Amino acid sequence: MILAAMLLFSAAQAAQPQVDCENAMTQTDMNICSWQSYQRADAELNAAWSRASQRAKEMDRDAAEYDGATDAHARLLAAQRAWLTFRDAHCLAENGERENGGTIWPLLQNGCLEALTEARTAQLRQYVEMPN
Repeated sequence: MILAAMLLFSAAQAAQPQVDCENAMTQTDMNICSWQSYQRADAELNAAWSRASQRAKEMDRDAAEYDGATDAHARLLAAQRAWLTFRDAHCLAENGERENGGTIWPLLQNGCLEALTEARTAQLRQYVEMPN
């Protein structure tokens, strides 16, 4: 199953048009570049989430040794799920539905998603670095 997903991802990557994002001139190129930029931000978020999730699990293990309070990971997971819902709802509120937004909509939506994703990544990195 993982192999099939990797092959599908590789095929999607190969099918993605190559665009010079430093010199994007058409709306289509700008939309593609904004999508790629958002995807990079999302990959960084996923890496930060992985570290933060691991940190919360470590906090739970440490707390279990002292007082039995082991809900740091559950709280972080609930916060992340709520944040994902917020991010998507906020960007839709900011940019409206795709069918009403014209050809610039993907650029605007991707920009919003990227900005909020980068901010959340910074928050998760800060979470990892906080003292117990």
